Amino acid sequence: IVRHYNYTGKLNVSHDKESDVKLTTVVFILICCFIILENIFVLLTIWKTKKFHRPMYYFIGNLALSDLLAGVAYIANLLLSGATTYKLTPAQWFLREGSMFVALSASVFSLLAIAIERYITMLKMKLHNGSNSSRSFLLISACWVISLILGGLPIMGWNCIGSLSSCSTVLPLYHKHYILFCTTVFTLLLLSIVILYCRIYSLVRTRSRRLTFRKNISKTSRSSEKSLALLKTVIIVLSVFIACWAPLFILLLLDVGCKVKTCDILYKAEYFLVLAVLNSGTNPIIYTLTNK
Repeated sequence: IVRHYNYTGKLNVSHDKESDVKLTTVVFILICCFIILENIFVLLTIWKTKKFHRPMYYFIGNLALSDLLAGVAYIANLLLSGATTYKLTPAQWFLREGSMFVALSASVFSLLAIAIERYITMLKMKLHNGSNSSRSFLLISACWVISLILGGLPIMGWNCIGSLSSCSTVLPLYHKHYILFCTTVFTLLLLSIVILYCRIYSLVRTRSRRLTFRKNISKTSRSSEKSLALLKTVIIVLSVFIACWAPLFILLLLDVGCKVKTCDILYKAEYFLVLAVLNSGTNPIIYTLTNK
């Protein structure tokens, strides 16, 4: 591990900025504690409220669980960073970083699952009921299986041990091709979520126009209000998601493209990562308030 960190230049950076890291670590841990408490509250609310025992709220609960685990994983990551990093075995290092990848991947896949469920519901124009439970559990299971596989690829062999020239600067034991693969997957997920929400809005607008042609004023006004409310929801959901994740995506692409020790911004990766983790704090607010 020391060899990899020294090659990428992170060994010197971690020693030079030891005091700064301690201050930021405290701030980041406090943020994670808030995220954990927030998502525990969401899970308890869903569990104790019978009217929330419906498929859509299963997705909200799954999102809260993955966001909660993202907060826990990041705290563990922070506590095992710094000087402790060099005491870890490669397997322990992969578990430390892999747990973050799994939790954040599950969170993003959960956002996609919610978008898929909302889109299917709009197509069928049905209320969520027991008949949709099997589809819900299938999507939720797929979220975790894919996330575990994605996060476990490095420990299963897709890493740069024995090939220093292929190592990532942000994550010195990860292969640059793996970083590029993950960035591509998350970018495709983002595009899929954007497309699904745009389709949902398009469906609502189409039905609103049909009511207009029928000259039913009361129904038309209600549909217009719903369309406007949905548009606001779509803008909020996509804006927050892009604002939190896009900087990290760009940083990882720079990591893949930059030669070793040539991009100083790569040594500030913790700020980009905590921004992505912050998405786990905004998700409970957005998806509980807009799930109408």
